[in-house]
Amino acid sequence: MHICMTYLNEGDQVLIPNPGYPTYTSAVKLAGGTPLYYELTAENSWAPDFENLEKSDLSKVKLMWVNYPHMPTGQRPTKELFEKIVAFGIKHQILICHDNPYAFILNDKPESLLSIDRAKEVVIELNSLSKSQNMAGWRVGMLIAAEDRINEILRFKSNMDSGMFLPVQLAAAKALSLDQSWYDSVNKIYTARREKVFELLDVLKCVYTKQQVGMFVWAKIPATYKDGYALSDKVLYDANVFITPGGIFGSAGNEYIRVSLCGSIEKFSEAIKRIEACV
Repeated sequence: MHICMTYLNEGDQVLIPNPGYPTYTSAVKLAGGTPLYYELTAENSWAPDFENLEKSDLSKVKLMWVNYPHMPTGQRPTKELFEKIVAFGIKHQILICHDNPYAFILNDKPESLLSIDRAKEVVIELNSLSKSQNMAGWRVGMLIAAEDRINEILRFKSNMDSGMFLPVQLAAAKALSLDQSWYDSVNKIYTARREKVFELLDVLKCVYTKQQVGMFVWAKIPATYKDGYALSDKVLYDANVFITPGGIFGSAGNEYIRVSLCGSIEKFSEAIKRIEACV
């Protein structure tokens, strides 16, 4: 929100992924900007179609939201993809906003878009302790960018709030000092949960890749269902289990569902039993 309020004026356009995190759209609209959705597909490994984007009128585009590892699909980034994103931003003078909170979840190669040559010219990267340090609700995150960009955003932010409670900042600093064993222990738990989610999706006859990273599993629904909403409703009303329909992340997610890894093994086992009894 602070980024959008800092850089957008009425009528400015912003590129937003479809499927993608719905808050990107909300923040852009609240700041007076206009969302322009770029569609991601499984066939293109959930990467932007830069060839298609180049055919568009980009003269009013000020920002582009990207998010890798991607939510909701769990797609990992590649260096080639990151290089294309940076090159696109430089060519068209578009500020790239990279939302990167899932980098350390089930991902053995965490990467930053700012590792790419010349990225500081156009990239702002966000991360969050909510995911990697289990500090959801503490509202502790970080913004990484060139000094000028940070100062621009701080100029806006300093007029919106008065900073964070010091003990929360100290706890965050402690969390960031934890070594690799912390991430290994957390990912061991997520790995076990993910296996149960794969089992659940097999019961539903969904198609998915086991190469996904992050806190969710993205799966294509069987052709017997009209869309992800229909499957979600079926499971909700017949088994009292809620599964997120992919369409809430954009029209490109209509044929998918997303399952969170934040439940316990016991909850997943119970959900599997209930679903087996109704499908």
